[in-house]
Amino acid sequence: MDTEELILTGFLDDLEHNRLILPTLPEVALKVRDAVESDKASAGDIAKIISTDASLSARLLQVCNSPLYRTRRTVEDLHTAVARLGNIQVRNLVSSLVMQQMFQATSDVLDKKMRASWEHSTNVASLCYVLATAAGVPKDQALLAGLIHDIGALPILVHAENVDELRDDQALLDNVIRKLHTMIGEKILKDWQFPQSLVDVAAQHENLQRDPGTEVDYVDVVIVANLQSYIGTDHPYNDLDWSEIPAFQRLGIEPEINIVDVEENQEDLQEVRSMLAH
Repeated sequence: MDTEELILTGFLDDLEHNRLILPTLPEVALKVRDAVESDKASAGDIAKIISTDASLSARLLQVCNSPLYRTRRTVEDLHTAVARLGNIQVRNLVSSLVMQQMFQATSDVLDKKMRASWEHSTNVASLCYVLATAAGVPKDQALLAGLIHDIGALPILVHAENVDELRDDQALLDNVIRKLHTMIGEKILKDWQFPQSLVDVAAQHENLQRDPGTEVDYVDVVIVANLQSYIGTDHPYNDLDWSEIPAFQRLGIEPEINIVDVEENQEDLQEVRSMLAH
């Protein structure tokens, strides 16, 4: 058994026996979600939870006042922001805004890889946001779907900090991530009690021939956004015939059109990237 097989076997065994250390959703996001799902929390209650995190509070206000939400008057307090955005949208935005906290490496060696992973996720998330209209799904949930699609790579990157073979061999690390991140991502989102529609995103976004024969969903959105994020790179996905990928057909998107170049998308793409870059 070679090094890669040994590492893959070890990961799978740890995953099966619940020994793999998985990331946890920040407490403020959990509390906001619980409050929203209780159906008893008021905008004031949710604002009070968010106010315990000064950075998150400032960013949520910034988002509420951004062109993405095109409010007529400047919103200056959390209570008004929550009331204006609505509980469901606030829940999704809070989950999105705290996600960056998880992409923090403790070693310089893997910091670059973590940053690249986060940048890719934010790029895909911004594309998902503009694709949501074609899909007929809420934009805030589509954005969150883009951010969490590769969440399964995180435990592998964290583990790699203590494994010389993974830390020092970029090709090996990339292969392990490619083969395991969907399975691990599915486990993480189930543990976080995310809706099945988002669990499916982590589990199925690399299944390019997926065609469930049901309504357009977040997996379709993420598949198209993920592929489009690689335009202009040497990624192997650019060698595929995208016209044969069902997600494009299901969304009604022409494969040869780069949605980044569509003028009407420019402002939203820029605003989402700015929102997630802090």
